[in-house]
Amino acid sequence: MDTLDYYAGNTRQNNSLAVNIALLGTFVLLQPLFFYPPILANDMTLAKISNPVLNVPVKNTVVEIEKEISPEIRAANFNSRVKEKYPKAVIKDVAKGVKHIRLVKYYDGKPVRINVVEIERKLADDFEIKPALSSTSNNLNSKRTITTIAKNTNSIAAINGTYFKPQTGVPLGTLMIDRKIYTGPVYDRVAMGIFDDGFKTARLQMNGEIRANGKTLKVDNINQPRMLSTHTIIYTPEWGKNSPATPKYGYQLAIKDNKIISASYNPLAIPDGGYVISAPLSVLKPFLNAKKIKITLNTSPEWKNVRHIISGGPYLVKNSEVFVDMTAQKLGAIGGKNPRTAIGYTADDIFIMVAVDGREGSSVGMTLMQLANFMKSLGCTDAINLDGGGSTVMYVGGQVVNKPAFKGGIAISNALVLSSKSKL
Repeated sequence: MDTLDYYAGNTRQNNSLAVNIALLGTFVLLQPLFFYPPILANDMTLAKISNPVLNVPVKNTVVEIEKEISPEIRAANFNSRVKEKYPKAVIKDVAKGVKHIRLVKYYDGKPVRINVVEIERKLADDFEIKPALSSTSNNLNSKRTITTIAKNTNSIAAINGTYFKPQTGVPLGTLMIDRKIYTGPVYDRVAMGIFDDGFKTARLQMNGEIRANGKTLKVDNINQPRMLSTHTIIYTPEWGKNSPATPKYGYQLAIKDNKIISASYNPLAIPDGGYVISAPLSVLKPFLNAKKIKITLNTSPEWKNVRHIISGGPYLVKNSEVFVDMTAQKLGAIGGKNPRTAIGYTADDIFIMVAVDGREGSSVGMTLMQLANFMKSLGCTDAINLDGGGSTVMYVGGQVVNKPAFKGGIAISNALVLSSKSKL
């Protein structure tokens, strides 16, 4: 802590200041005992306090006190809120700022078994919330159990992620990891962006383009099954060794170092560090003799500084209101009571992961509306549904904690993990 020098002739003024500082320090240290919820230290406005004789700011002294007690106050807040939110649940501390909650709720007299993980990111600052592919080499054509994915990423908690093609494991929807887009959006479905300082949710579209010879071509998607023969699709090495079959009237260009290295009506080998463009020949003709081709890939809306994106669908909570747009996102087939997986975040950036067991007598599952109302009851301002049914699985502290139909959970394409930053 800073010290104040006392000068002859000013003892009375300085003694008075010392008393005031002592009282102020006492108030700061005792405030969590008198207020609920506790007042965060960084909410205090103390910058103008100074030594009236030397005009030396006392702010540094207070800041040091704040630094010492803020994590304690934040932890006390987190603990009390979780206990209040889940009064009849079993609550376990997984790590600093990470809690695992087990509870049973009843809907129409029938039980539903629920596992929840709440993460206070400012406390759990040794960990990162991020999507993870099942393959350690980031190959999209891969499936593994959540336990394997969690161990490969040094994670203390994980849930299954976005939808995927069962035959191959390719994720169906937007997936960005460490600012790299692996797969693009499907049916304009909702996605959640994970930033260093918060979260955002929106229905995403691809916003990419290819530029050469003064011409621009819109990119419709990346590493996704073709929806229309007229689409322009980019395939990267994560897709596999070769691009998929060309549609009727289509053509393909293999690009490396911004140059065309091969062209064909048939599938092409995807070059390391490059990509293949698959599109109608009519739209590729202006680019066939280009000496340099430049590609940019982004999303709409554009989330600047977003680090990770995971998609799902439908919305569950939007702007603090229940909002289930199942039909708009072409998800009509996932209605009824089923096992469910969901993620959301609160106004104070508490991140919440939920796994709901279903299709059994001891846990019948939830409808999407029931899940949406449950996520809202947890304080989520925004929440989305992820892949569910047989894919629903949650891993905490070295083991699967829910009861999926297949013991340990089926092999899945991707997961959302809470992994240690030290070993990323």
